[in-house]
This record gives sequence, C-alpha cells and structure tokens, in this order.
Amino acid sequence: MNRSIVLLTLTLLLGLSFGANQRVYAEEKLVGFEAEYLVYRFNRTLGKAKLVLKADEDNLYRLDYYSKVSAFFLSDIRSETSFFSFSDSQLHPLTYAYSRSGTGSNKSTKIRFNATESTVTINQGQPINWSGQLDNQLYRLDVQLKLASGKRSFEYNVINNRGELRHYELKVVGKESLDLPYGMVEGIKVKIIRNNSSRETIAWFSPQLNYQLVKLKQFKDGDEQGEIRLKNFKPGNIAAPSQN
Repeated sequence: MNRSIVLLTLTLLLGLSFGANQRVYAEEKLVGFEAEYLVYRFNRTLGKAKLVLKADEDNLYRLDYYSKVSAFFLSDIRSETSFFSFSDSQLHPLTYAYSRSGTGSNKSTKIRFNATESTVTINQGQPINWSGQLDNQLYRLDVQLKLASGKRSFEYNVINNRGELRHYELKVVGKESLDLPYGMVEGIKVKIIRNNSSRETIAWFSPQLNYQLVKLKQFKDGDEQGEIRLKNFKPGNIAAPSQN
C-alpha cells in the first residue's frame, strides 16, 4: 500500500477517539478527563493522540482532540474542538472546528449549530436545515453514554470533519481482557458499521475507566490499517475556557 495512504488512514483512525463518564445519567453532568493514546501499525509505534474534556459551572463543555503521526518522511497533525452543552441526558452541539496539517494539503472545517432556528452553518456558507445531527466528535462521546446506560446497539446521523452528512451503526459484539500500555483492563467490544464501505472498525471500552475508549483497530478489505491503545487516563473536572 502507498505509504501516504497508510499514514492518512492512521490519522483517520485516530479521529475515532472517544470519552465520557458512566455517572452522567445520574448526575446530569459530565465529568472532565484527559486520555492519551499510542498509535500502531503491525505493532510498530507511529504516533500519539490526546483527548481532553473540560467543563465549567454554566454547563458549557469543551472537547479537544489532537493527534500527531509520522512514518518515514511523512507527517500528519490533526485537531478537533467541540463546544457543547448537556441536559436531559443529551449532548447539544454549539460549534465544531477541525484542522489538518503536514504532508499534503492543509484542511480545515468550521461548523456552527443554531438550535433556536434549527440550522447549521458550515464554513460560513448559507445556513441549512439541522435535524439534530451531532458533530464528528460528539457522536463518539455519546457512545460512552449509551454503553453506560446498558444499551447494546445504537446509530447516529453525523456531520463529519468535512462537513458531510453520514450515518453510522454500532453494535456490542462481546467482551475481552486487554493488555495495554496503560495496563490490564476489561473491554466491551463494539463494531462500527458503515454502509457501502470496505472499512471495518472495532473499538473496546472499559467499564473500569468510566467506559473510556481503550483500544481501536481498523481494517480495509480485510487488511489491518492501524490501531490505537490507551497509555494514560486521568478522570476529574478540568475548567473549560470561554468559547470564542
């Protein structure tokens, strides 16, 4: 496989990072955290990723994702930032920003959600109708909440990091003990289903760590594309800066 394609696939794989806390349904409040991951391909370490959830006292949350991957002379750096609120056991998106730099073309996307007018604006274009789609990060966050509530299958309508509408289906397929850089943990195994796609993604979430994503592996046409494994996890409230 072309090395640039492999590198791009790995960074897209990293973009599937998740995070949440199983107590949110009882408390109606999300708890902040910081999670760090290592990325591999065929057990060779190629980079790292980080996911941080911050909260303030006004029910405003900020979810930040960052990844940096390199292979030979190729590099890829990506970031995502979501501002949102949380009430009635639901995530309510406000703004989303994505950027990518490194080998090849730089890319960025900005999305603003308007609940009052039921519209969404993508890259300063004309507002379009919004029927409750989550952004490219928040649907992943909601996966944690669904697992914590005991659900075994769920689906999402999403606006991805390119501003495109997508539909994903997820299903719990088992449990496994995992030996990770973080240590030994139990993982709930979840399959991510994409219609009309040759990609297959399997993710593992640990009830021991507030249903945090602890491992993710992606295949295309049956061949391994990459894998991420949890290295560090710190639960706890982290103050969120104001939205710009």
